[in-house]
Amino acid sequence: MRIAVGANHRGLTVRDHVVPLLRSIGHEVEVIEAPREQAADYPDIAAGVARQIGQGTAERGILIGRSGMGMCIVANKFPGVRAAVCNDEFTADTSRRYLNVNVLCLSAELVGEYSVQKIIEVWLATPFDGGRHGRRTERVSAIEREVWASQATPPPATQIGN
Repeated sequence: MRIAVGANHRGLTVRDHVVPLLRSIGHEVEVIEAPREQAADYPDIAAGVARQIGQGTAERGILIGRSGMGMCIVANKFPGVRAAVCNDEFTADTSRRYLNVNVLCLSAELVGEYSVQKIIEVWLATPFDGGRHGRRTERVSAIEREVWASQATPPPATQIGN
């Protein structure tokens, strides 16, 4: 399987553990690079991985940030991407089994090295159940298509806060 992996400056150490793990179990890995000497903006890294999923050049993606939440928000902006933050084996299993998640978002600060490995192993090994879950995820995809089709022009930029 071809897996795109990206991490901001907070997730580089974890990424450096994840990439060899993925290769050792037979996956092809495309690393979306972040500069090591400066803070890397998580939106750019997440967009790089999500684009690969959306374009079909990678089957799955893994994003690593401080909490994983910002990466997840960005990835889910892209058509065809289903991203979820998973901090344990249960959420990794559920994200695949019921939601057909194709981008795993990890916290570099909440999950230890051993747990990251287990989460990834479960996430990669768990199949999508289909059935009623397939009907539901297809409905999500239909909503996504409706929203994108209705966006003749991009929405105005919004600012949060002052």
